[in-house]
Amino acid sequence: MLSPLSINQMKTLIVFIGFLLVFVVLQGCIDSMHTKPISSAALTDKFVTYSTHVKDTFYISVQLPLAYSKNSTQHFGVIYLTDANFYFPMLGPILHQYEKGGLLPPLILVGISYKSMESMNALRVRDYLYPEAIPSDEMKAPGGGLNYYHFITRELLPKIDNHYRTQKAKSMLLGHSFGGYFSLFALQRQLTEKRKDFSSFVSASPTLWYNQNYLFRLPRQLKTTPQLNKLNLYLSAGQLETPIEWTIHPVQKLSKQLSAYHLPGLKLSTVIYNHLDHMDAGLVSFLQGIEATHSAANP
Repeated sequence: MLSPLSINQMKTLIVFIGFLLVFVVLQGCIDSMHTKPISSAALTDKFVTYSTHVKDTFYISVQLPLAYSKNSTQHFGVIYLTDANFYFPMLGPILHQYEKGGLLPPLILVGISYKSMESMNALRVRDYLYPEAIPSDEMKAPGGGLNYYHFITRELLPKIDNHYRTQKAKSMLLGHSFGGYFSLFALQRQLTEKRKDFSSFVSASPTLWYNQNYLFRLPRQLKTTPQLNKLNLYLSAGQLETPIEWTIHPVQKLSKQLSAYHLPGLKLSTVIYNHLDHMDAGLVSFLQGIEATHSAANP
């Protein structure tokens, strides 16, 4: 057992901590005189766009990497983020910190948002799911996922590619919960339409139970796709998500089916996070999915 500090030791410790804090503050001031860091706000663009496919307006945020202005000829991979009203303010600063620390390469982050958080909660059911809900789903969803997919691939991606220096072969789609379902649906549609918009997908805590496990047709579709391009899929859930037969078990089942086909063109990572609940799994999955993808792409 540790012995308690004496009064003199406590005074010495307090003085030392105070000196350390002063030193850190002064060092920060000195550093700021020699460097001019670029603020995150200066590297973020925002615009509003109307989708002819969804027939609604979306609010787009684009965060450029810190290295964007250093080399006018360099192109960057792009991360597309659904549920961006909630996740963009958290993920954006972390990506910049990871870039500073050399943990990730410079990346462009595109957040797809609604007018407000309240709008997001109401409209994500319209946009992220396909096909239309059936009675056993016990929810109303019109099955607008295909319209939303076409908005992203046929309207938004060309705008981003035309306006920013992007690497089209290194685009990534992130989604959690209903958004995780949409990530897998987007992969399915990409195969169906023979497109190459995304090379990587993160599906965090996907609602695989929707429409009688509609997305479980994906493994066979991947198997029967001729000349499957190299794709990265990061599939995850939290161990504390309940009920497990609707949350963890479907993720494990889908992962097992995908693995059984031994698809040479697919790099699959499946993680069940210990001690994480449904909402906790989203941001962690995004970060580790991005890391896993770029480790796979740049071994």
